[in-house]
Amino acid sequence: MTAKLPVADRSAAKPWGRLLLAREHAPFSCLGPSRDADGWRIRVFRPGAASVALETPGGPAAFVCRDPAGVFEWRAAALPADPYRLLVEAGGATLRCHDPYAFPPAATPHDLYLFSEGRNYQAYRLLGARLESRKGVSGACFRVWAPNAERVSVVGEFNHWDGRVHPMASLGASGVWELFIPDLPANVLYKYEIRNRATGAVQVKTDPYGQGFELRPATATVVPAPAAHAWGDADWLARRAQWDWLHAPLSIYELHAGSWRRHPGGRFYSYRELAEHLLPYVLDMGYTHIELLPVSEHPLDESWGYQTTGYFAPTRRFGSADDLRFFIDACHRAGLGVLLDWAPGHFPEDDFALAHFDGSSLYEHDDPRLKRHPDWGTHVFNYSRNEVRSFLLSSAHYWLSEFHFDGLRVDAVASMLYLDYSRKAGEWLPNRYGGRENLEAIDFLRQLNVMVHGEFPGALTVAEESTAWPMVSRPTHLGGLGFSMKWNMGWMNDTLAYLAHDPVHRRFHHSQLTFGQIYAYTENFVLPLSHDEVVHGKGSLFGKMPGDDWQKFANVRLLLAYQMTSPGKKLNFMGSELGQRSEWNAAGELDWRLLAHGPHAGLQRLARDLNRLYCATPALHELDFEVKGFAWSDCHDADQSVLSYLRYARDGSFVLVALNFTPVPRHRYRVGVPRTGGWRELFNSDSALYGGSDLGNGGGVQARAEAHPGFPATLELTLPPLAAVILAPA
Repeated sequence: MTAKLPVADRSAAKPWGRLLLAREHAPFSCLGPSRDADGWRIRVFRPGAASVALETPGGPAAFVCRDPAGVFEWRAAALPADPYRLLVEAGGATLRCHDPYAFPPAATPHDLYLFSEGRNYQAYRLLGARLESRKGVSGACFRVWAPNAERVSVVGEFNHWDGRVHPMASLGASGVWELFIPDLPANVLYKYEIRNRATGAVQVKTDPYGQGFELRPATATVVPAPAAHAWGDADWLARRAQWDWLHAPLSIYELHAGSWRRHPGGRFYSYRELAEHLLPYVLDMGYTHIELLPVSEHPLDESWGYQTTGYFAPTRRFGSADDLRFFIDACHRAGLGVLLDWAPGHFPEDDFALAHFDGSSLYEHDDPRLKRHPDWGTHVFNYSRNEVRSFLLSSAHYWLSEFHFDGLRVDAVASMLYLDYSRKAGEWLPNRYGGRENLEAIDFLRQLNVMVHGEFPGALTVAEESTAWPMVSRPTHLGGLGFSMKWNMGWMNDTLAYLAHDPVHRRFHHSQLTFGQIYAYTENFVLPLSHDEVVHGKGSLFGKMPGDDWQKFANVRLLLAYQMTSPGKKLNFMGSELGQRSEWNAAGELDWRLLAHGPHAGLQRLARDLNRLYCATPALHELDFEVKGFAWSDCHDADQSVLSYLRYARDGSFVLVALNFTPVPRHRYRVGVPRTGGWRELFNSDSALYGGSDLGNGGGVQARAEAHPGFPATLELTLPPLAAVILAPA
């Protein structure tokens, strides 16, 4: 006598048993068309359906209900015309549709191989949701990487979020799952329901490769519509490919799109509104590039975009993907570059996103000594996993290819390079050689830079790297990391620390300004006065300065002039040009009302004039990264807190910069210069136009043939208080 099977086991024994238990990894083995000894069969699974029929020229051909759970079957000697249609009656309505399981998986072995090797730089064309046509039927193809899943289903509005209805097919050792759902249009909401193979736990996750999301706090992914924007920046991209950025001016306006300006009531400006209002402002101010803080999708406004959940999706806060394309295209047509702040160093632990994606530590490490960033409460990417590298490299490729960004500023590179970053002894795991370097992250960064520079000529990669790691901005074939440039955090920290001192004490800290020249040409440096310096209680640039209002304004004017005349490309966060009194608040907008007050308007004029002078003067930008572009006139005058130096162009032309870091005017101040004759004053930060006392050199001075240490000629200058002057041979 045969033992009676338990109910679950009896279900499992049926050909569609694992389907009913929501454990089927090979749905095409039991659903859709197939042939056996008795002819052709079409089997469908429609939970809740009253009936299913096949649409034929002669009328509906009914399916037989094989299981009350919703399994229906049709048999005949020959298949109907392909693709066939179903008539599904449920809830008193009849749905006319195609059968998803009549469309077998179509991923190519080559694409899957490259993905598994960590070398598929366009995996966003393989995975995620994409509208396409198969057998003349339009629909959406879904693919997701979930190697530790027992079953993955597409769930959404179209199936009432029921994970039983649309199980995906496992594509074997690749760990990728696929399903084409016919008749599905763009803008449909969806997620993936994933059952873990080891535990049986079920999770519902957004698509890691999703190219659109609901507006926060909702988290569903959106089937993307094809890009409709018609690009008009071909000339810009052609010029960029030939751009000699090493010797060109680069002045970056760092921007948080949500808080530059807001509408009355607090509504964000859209990407298109930013194109209308931001673009003319940045052009008028003389910047060469805009750098957007991350605009990839993120759930928490307060993270400013750095805790990314949508690595392939522009945030909906500011509009659609085509709206972002419109913004970047408008910038390019106007002659402005656009850089993207990109965060591949960590990702948030939100349950709906990447964390513990298929019930295992998939994108992150499993070992707690590698898994979590203690500073930010986020997960660290597992760069040793090939598929994770394909994911991140494809994200970089996506933004540069699909949106024409001109480069990436890579966030938190230092945290990627060191295994013990912000970790105490015993809280980190050494590499295979016993060291603290993250070897896999190093390999990833090199691969990233080779890919960007190889596939996007003229595009930049800029590292936010705060340590003494060598050769960050040197080519990979020489042993470097391959970045175009690196933020000079040492210059920023030393400069701001120096300026925080009361001028009477600055003489004791003079080396904070001169030390930077020791290492200034070891990397291609950007001099950053970024958002990180005006948040979390650090105060605004204006607020960091000592003294009364007059001295604060003078110090900020002096700081901006010092930055613009020092070797290195430039970056300033929005609001620095206004003299913001309070630190940056991402929940509001910049305090534009300040411009009604003379000193603030004067500071803005100074920032504009400095940008224009910097771009128009080859000596201030052509040799930023070469020793021959800089020479001290005098770096030893600590007692008077004065610095003077020369900046050179490739043709040998030069300018003199003299900086007085005290509120005491210096009359008949002697500096050495290479040439006798007339010198004209190109710039004076103490000009009344900028809110200064208007002390200066009357437009020009004469250099005498009187030797000064290291120079054949001497200039006698008037150095205004807390001010910079720039002079050039007449």
